[in-house]
Amino acid sequence: MPPLHSVSVAGAVVREDGRILAIRRADNGHWEPPGGVLEPSEDIEAGVRREIREETGLHVRVGPLTGVYKNMKAHVVALVFRCAPASGAPHLTDETTGIDWLTPDEIEARMAPAYACRLLDALTPGTPPAIRVHDGRDLL
Repeated sequence: MPPLHSVSVAGAVVREDGRILAIRRADNGHWEPPGGVLEPSEDIEAGVRREIREETGLHVRVGPLTGVYKNMKAHVVALVFRCAPASGAPHLTDETTGIDWLTPDEIEARMAPAYACRLLDALTPGTPPAIRVHDGRDLL
């Protein structure tokens, strides 16, 4: 039987000043875009909104797809969308131990390349979605 794949969704939430929302996950301590596993019966954009709200308390407007990323070791395909804040203020939840609005340089300093690129790829509106593979940390 071929390996099964999990589908994850994440949001590159960009403020008007260009800073991008990032979370420090409670389960592994890593800085990443807010997101998670898409529920089997869930619409993709609804999943993006739910995951961001669950992890940060923030409500967002989901925009265009900015990248497709496959973790070759874990068999996870992640879809990342550029989002804009709609309402609420980010705050810590059971799933986060840190939330911050980062600059591109701060993203590169805090995140593994496999996760930093998900936010950085979303910074240029109007470009085709990036398609990348990684091993859970580094791009391949």
